[in-house]
Amino acid sequence: MTAVTTERMIIFPISGEELKRKIEEERSAEMKQAYSEMLAGCVDHPEQHLWYTVWMMQLKEGNKPFVGDLCFKGLNENGTVEIGYGIYPEYEGRGLTTEAVTAMTRWASEQPGVRRIEAETDPHNIASQRVLRKAGFLPNGVTGEEGPRFEWKESRVCV
Repeated sequence: MTAVTTERMIIFPISGEELKRKIEEERSAEMKQAYSEMLAGCVDHPEQHLWYTVWMMQLKEGNKPFVGDLCFKGLNENGTVEIGYGIYPEYEGRGLTTEAVTAMTRWASEQPGVRRIEAETDPHNIASQRVLRKAGFLPNGVTGEEGPRFEWKESRVCV
């Protein structure tokens, strides 16, 4: 099984069946829609399952609770992946999101075909922007559907 380990967490992808259950259990219409789009990506691109599924963030210690999840939004033909993430409110402010985004960005950068890693966040979500900056992302001057876009400063420019 593919997994990424950090100091405090294990981050691992879920299967298509687990993603279906996550959709069924989700109460937020917005997240249900997002997870459904991820599942569609898994079905349409089974060879890119890791780039479309949800990756669960689980603490190593204690009762090993899940603290949040993250995902990529496919690997496009130009070698660009976009990372998205969320942490459960009771775990905010502990540096876990930064730890996870940093580790998963490094993991993604080591995968074949990946040339650029981007993220997008709500313009008013200062905490998310702080996470991105701490993880090595810089604003790239583009505004997307959700807000300002950031690019990992170590992305390799296609030549």
